[in-house]
Amino acid sequence: MCQATNEQLIAILQEEAVPALGCTEPVACGLVCARCREELGGIPARIDVWVSGNIYKNGMGVGIPGTGMSGLPIAAAVGAVCGRTEYGLEVLKDVSVGNNLLKAQELVEKGAVRVYLKEDAPDKLYAEAVCSRGTDTVKAVIAYAHTNFIRVEKNGNIIFQKESGSPAKDVGKRPELSVERIWRFIHEIEPEKIAFVWKGAEMNKAISDKGLRNEYGLQVGKTLFENIEKGLLKDDLLNSALICATAASDARMDGCEKPVMTNSGSGNQGITVYLPVVVAAERFGASREQQIRALALSNLLAAHIHYYMGHLSALCGILIAATGSASAITYLMGGTYEQVVNTIKTMCSNLTGMMCDGAKQGCALKVYSGVSAAVQAALLSMRGIKTRNDGIIEENIEQTIRNIGIIGTAGMEQTDKTILHIMRNKK
Repeated sequence: MCQATNEQLIAILQEEAVPALGCTEPVACGLVCARCREELGGIPARIDVWVSGNIYKNGMGVGIPGTGMSGLPIAAAVGAVCGRTEYGLEVLKDVSVGNNLLKAQELVEKGAVRVYLKEDAPDKLYAEAVCSRGTDTVKAVIAYAHTNFIRVEKNGNIIFQKESGSPAKDVGKRPELSVERIWRFIHEIEPEKIAFVWKGAEMNKAISDKGLRNEYGLQVGKTLFENIEKGLLKDDLLNSALICATAASDARMDGCEKPVMTNSGSGNQGITVYLPVVVAAERFGASREQQIRALALSNLLAAHIHYYMGHLSALCGILIAATGSASAITYLMGGTYEQVVNTIKTMCSNLTGMMCDGAKQGCALKVYSGVSAAVQAALLSMRGIKTRNDGIIEENIEQTIRNIGIIGTAGMEQTDKTILHIMRNKK
């Protein structure tokens, strides 16, 4: 297997730098309905959507941008009314244009939108819509990635189909990636070639500022900020990182109409990958070049770890994103490769097992936990303190990362089903 080239690593960074408006699981639901409307040539009269358990779980309680509402039905309706597939993960951004929201709400209120759980979905990320208008019916399917259309039919005739369907991340086909290779890359690459990562920092900082100025969600970031002003908390690295990241998550999960830059298809993970690094860079007086290299390190490490787990799991992805930012903070503090490896192991020792029970306002609390652990792990590593190679931690950092993937997939398969069962049967 060949080591990933600099060009391939830049391509991975570019693939991760995808803006999204709203939680990406309801977005996938809206996107598949938007494709149906485009093929129908107008707003459908009836919308039926089938989604995998993980999309169902992540769409139950999250705010849909610009609607003041939560859940998959309104996301599907907005997509069917005004979504455009060319917008990708920002498919819902025209909701506030004209009377689009009113039209979407009317579809939901009259029962024209129905969402079902697809028990036999071929992947954890699966959304299928069947929309009707007059005598025409269109079926569209997204699977394996949030914007990956694999099939479109109109009146029973196939008009688009991917032969393989899955963009399968086959380890045997992917260029070899490792923590050591990523470390070398961020030191040797010309910073102007990866300067585009700065766009993500600016985008995520903007929604964080919005979260601090308004009363979104659980107001985790806003509450921390107010308590610093009261003198109850200190204005230090940890609290600044917590405020910046949680305020962004507060806003995003409550339906703020600002996009975020994602990582591994997740907005909250994008927030966690970027914002603690931005805060640390400002605190340490890092140069723009150092900040760019640190952001690239954070993004690539998170993507590398996520590769073994897939987009959706019962294991909360904030662990992975926070491991990326913890490593980047270690780098900004002058840490060595060995210290970055220790940081990763410390994170894996700490947060592995934090479960995902759906996208919701409470995700800001998990961002809080992830960012707090990230700063602590970096500080421990810089002091020369490291975890022992026990439990799921191994001497080889790549095997340790693979162990996280095993836990997040096979290890938590039943947990995933149990969580969804509880959520669907709450009184």
